[in-house]
Amino acid sequence: MSIGNSRTDGNKSINFPYQLKVLQGLQCICDELKAINVDTTAIEKTLLDIEAILQTVETNTTGVARTPNFLRPSGSLGTVTAGTFSMSFASVGTGNATVGGMTLKPGETINFDAGALNNTLGAVAYDTTATGAELIIITLT
Repeated sequence: MSIGNSRTDGNKSINFPYQLKVLQGLQCICDELKAINVDTTAIEKTLLDIEAILQTVETNTTGVARTPNFLRPSGSLGTVTAGTFSMSFASVGTGNATVGGMTLKPGETINFDAGALNNTLGAVAYDTTATGAELIIITLT
């Protein structure tokens, strides 16, 4: 079992106690594995349930075409209505605009994404009445 042992006790080498313990441990593992009597019926049912769920998810992953909408308001108050899947606001004018109560300075952009497949966003108000304020708004519905 080992290499380079010198004999010190009859036919037993120096690491005989270690080798014996390893062999006994392996035998114990084999005995324990033989003693396990697993009822695979419950496991098979669980696997079938998981497979059915995965097949359902697989059939519902077809893509949905979303419609992009574009607005370019200036000098007005407005609201992007609830129910969009995403919306982006870019301040392209020379003055500050307001989006959702927050000042959007010229050159700044903010984006909102509803996240999961069928989540939607709530309404967001905007204000471009300040001098030089102008937005480009893109939504997906």
